[in-house]
Amino acid sequence: MDHDPLTAPIAGIETQDFVGAKIDSLAVGDARVKRMILPVGSRWSKGVKPIVGTEFCEHAHVGFLARGRFAGTYADGDTFDYQAPAIIAVDAGHDSWVEGDEEVVLIQFDFETETLERLGLTQRKRG
Repeated sequence: MDHDPLTAPIAGIETQDFVGAKIDSLAVGDARVKRMILPVGSRWSKGVKPIVGTEFCEHAHVGFLARGRFAGTYADGDTFDYQAPAIIAVDAGHDSWVEGDEEVVLIQFDFETETLERLGLTQRKRG
């Protein structure tokens, strides 16, 4: 089996498996750097929504899409569609999914619910 540095285990960090996704996380100062590996076919509204109980994902995503295609829609019907390699900025209040037949690998920088504010970004849709 080939070694894939985008998905290989990383020593010394927090790892969580959540609804089929693998989330590796490391605190860096006040921020967190996360590697999210989302499997083919995953969709926030089908896997996560029943667990968290909100209509849409209330977490902003800012980072580097290293692999795959990450798409979604906002509550007002606007859409986003990113294909790796891409720098992404997705506002809170969206549904998202892996598009196509390749997993998504996203390197994300966040401050939990304060991501946009702490990064100096206004709440506006991108993509």
